Amino acid sequence: MTTADFRLEHDFLGEREIPNRAYYGIQTLRALENFAITGIPLSSEPLFVRALAFVKKAAALANHELGVLPVDIAQAIAAACDRVAAGEFNDQFPTDMIQGGAGTSVNMNANEVIANVALEIMGHQKGEYQFCHPNNHVNCSQSTNDAYPTAFRIALSLKLVSYSKGLGELAEAFAAKGNEFRDVLKMGRTQLQDAVPMSMGDELNAFANNLREELSRIEDSRRLISEINMGATAIGTGVNAPNGYAELVTRHLSAIAGLELLLAGDLFEATYDTGAYVQLSGVLKRTAVKLSKICNDLRLLSSGPRCGFNEINLPAQQPGSSIMPGKVNPVIPEVVNQTAYYVIGADLTVTMAAEAGQLQLNVMEPVISFALFTSISYMSNACRTLREKCVVGITANRQHAAELVYGSVGIVTQLNPLLGYEASADIAKEALKTGKSVHDIAVTERGLLTQKKWDEIFTFENLIRPDFIQ
Repeated sequence: MTTADFRLEHDFLGEREIPNRAYYGIQTLRALENFAITGIPLSSEPLFVRALAFVKKAAALANHELGVLPVDIAQAIAAACDRVAAGEFNDQFPTDMIQGGAGTSVNMNANEVIANVALEIMGHQKGEYQFCHPNNHVNCSQSTNDAYPTAFRIALSLKLVSYSKGLGELAEAFAAKGNEFRDVLKMGRTQLQDAVPMSMGDELNAFANNLREELSRIEDSRRLISEINMGATAIGTGVNAPNGYAELVTRHLSAIAGLELLLAGDLFEATYDTGAYVQLSGVLKRTAVKLSKICNDLRLLSSGPRCGFNEINLPAQQPGSSIMPGKVNPVIPEVVNQTAYYVIGADLTVTMAAEAGQLQLNVMEPVISFALFTSISYMSNACRTLREKCVVGITANRQHAAELVYGSVGIVTQLNPLLGYEASADIAKEALKTGKSVHDIAVTERGLLTQKKWDEIFTFENLIRPDFIQ
């Protein structure tokens, strides 16, 4: 390369050569050198890049209206932000997702890219910052401490929309199977022991409703993260921002992002508080726990096929063993289990990082953002994978499930109102000891009830929706 392939940029630490093809500048270069941590760049979260562009555009518009930015610079910044938000420059955001500095590297990455795009729009060369400066113009009336968390919250809110959709679709897939299996009789179990009969449809519908509950919790979290601290600048005093800026930039940002954003009532508190992230992380963990439990159940219910429950069949996705011919494993529930474990662990990361805040700022927001972004992405992928590759293809072994019911000792519970607990327990004891059926002992051998009464008690409808029969 020749000197023409580079431009010289400086900050107060010195000068560095920047590749002319790069729209980022010297502070992004320093971040690349300092923070080789995850290997996952900011560009891997395009919604975060888009949200940063939204913040910078709203700031430029508000600053122009308040007489802080000249019209030509404000318009060029706004146009550059539109192009960045559209994803045109995603590859120019190489900063590692985890970095020191409370997100300063991310904020400056955005400032530098937007400034250089704006410079080209204005007819200048990259790096000619006297015409549009990353700090003086793009970062005008802002600091990392309000721009970064505001963009983070917007990106989270947008990301949660698609996650909610995927979770809702998974719940509806379970509900569809619940409807399909509503007439399948099976044995319910508690503590892995036979309990009382139920419909397989009720079991699958319970999965659906268990997940549907989480949709409202996600919306609660979205409302919490809609409160922003734009205009707080460094710690909440609004230093370097003109009067009226906080309210005006919030209005612009709401319109640009298409979200109902609220300016925090106490900008000092809002600048250091990370409680909304803790709540959202807790919601993700709660859903992960539920989803993992459901996958545990799917693995149990499909276990076998000859020596397990074998009440349902999961779609076969791949050979299950390098040594056991014909073995097929429940790999989709297994991978969702493992995803859930990651999300549960990430919740602890968020908790520790939130607790680590000191005085007027929490510098640990980058790892919070990394944990939440990855958790939402992984949960979205898990929901889609479980729905597409498992739930929609589940089939029921109807006859086998019913045979397990009528061969079970658990059905003796239905006789409690008629025979009493002691007599029913004695029937169960003999059935377990001898291998005889509850029917043969109660009706044929002991004559404790007639066949007619037995038939009345043990209809499908009465087994899954029991009436009190005496």
